[in-house]
Amino acid sequence: MEPVSADLTAEDLGRVHLIGTGGVGMAGLARLLLTRGIPVSGSELREWPTLAGLRALGGTVFMSHAASNLDGVDTVVYSTAIPSDHIELVEARSRGLRVLHRSQAMAAAMNKRRAIAVAGTHGKTTTTSMITVIIQHAGLDPSFFIGGEISEVGSNGHHGGGDLFVAEADESDKSFLIYRPHVAVVTNIDADHLNNYGDLAGLEDAFVEFAGRVDPAGFVVTCADDPGARRFAARAPGTVFTYGTAEDADLRLVDVVSSATGVRYQAVLNGEPLGEISLPSPGRHLGLNAAAAALVALKLGLPFQVITEALAAFPGVRRRFELKGAVGGVRVYDEYAYHPTSMNFAMETLREVAGDGRLIVVFQPYRVYRTRDFEAEIAAALSLADEAVIMEVFGPGEVREPGQGGVALTAAVSLPDDRKVFVPSWEDVPGEVIRRARPGDVVVTMGAPPISLMGDEVLGALSAGVASGG
Repeated sequence: MEPVSADLTAEDLGRVHLIGTGGVGMAGLARLLLTRGIPVSGSELREWPTLAGLRALGGTVFMSHAASNLDGVDTVVYSTAIPSDHIELVEARSRGLRVLHRSQAMAAAMNKRRAIAVAGTHGKTTTTSMITVIIQHAGLDPSFFIGGEISEVGSNGHHGGGDLFVAEADESDKSFLIYRPHVAVVTNIDADHLNNYGDLAGLEDAFVEFAGRVDPAGFVVTCADDPGARRFAARAPGTVFTYGTAEDADLRLVDVVSSATGVRYQAVLNGEPLGEISLPSPGRHLGLNAAAAALVALKLGLPFQVITEALAAFPGVRRRFELKGAVGGVRVYDEYAYHPTSMNFAMETLREVAGDGRLIVVFQPYRVYRTRDFEAEIAAALSLADEAVIMEVFGPGEVREPGQGGVALTAAVSLPDDRKVFVPSWEDVPGEVIRRARPGDVVVTMGAPPISLMGDEVLGALSAGVASGG
């Protein structure tokens, strides 16, 4: 994937068409372009929740994939999920239209701005959101692109009038290597996406290359507590600042306390106490995300009081520890985690929230290769629950060999047989949850989309059960 010219801006793209515009990443780009005044159309096959917002902003959405959707279009944008023989992609190339990967279009939108690009195996969506909220709280108007919607704000893409541009940078397909950021954030580096990188060393090399794309006046921020990030910090070119509980971190977290009501700690910068940082949501990992955001803001010259005020009111990110509702004393959360490290973070936090109640996880594995390669680690994370309902792998376009997938993963979970179950049919999951849940329990639906839709169905089934006296 080639970098775009530094002179190419979003305005140069003309009329833009996005293939598969309902997904959260493509919808965020569409929002960004529409709020910048650029004509946007897109195509989809199902009515995603994001589409109503795009129409309200003036976007055109075709509920089909067809060559005629490209009439009058100048630039066509696709994501890694779009196959090379897709009808609209083939048509765009045959017409000689400009064809860009989503990240190339994002790079064009970033040009002429001071970009803050946030990468890392875990926590980049939340960290990107925190940086955005802090800058907004400072009275600035950043542009932003985030891989998930900030709760209450209800958006993950916006064109701002300020010169700062905050963007989540995706390392999964190496597309983060086309950006030229002013600030690069690396939250952590864990073994993942090895289908693209071969091994952990190849992944770490890519992050070093990412740091090398930071402009000379900029800087890198990374985590001193994470082994992969520490190795990265030792190799990254330019100016590097670190955060964490480690003694040698530039921004240290001291006296960290996490409970069901939130997480708080004392922040110490270069040995000088700054004061307390607190968040309304629990989880030590969220404390680290907040430290990354705070360190970026401090190095950009924002006051510590502005930072703490923004973080204290941080509304969270949809699908990241999101409370969907409660019925009959059962609380239902939704959580995006699907990599074992993120799953462990989430399970530990949900344990704090559950208190004396039980934790029931409904998990949909994501990608056949990841489920196969990390089966033991995923099973260990699921074993932290009291009960586990495991669905079949969500792996569009992948071939699952006999013996792989949900059945094998369920067998690997170290819970008694009566406390774990494989449920391959989507329709049967809510009933299985009702059969297991009781007042005081916490239920979490966990994994990449489409499991995000399951929480509402579970709540509906629980409500129906309460109404019928069940």
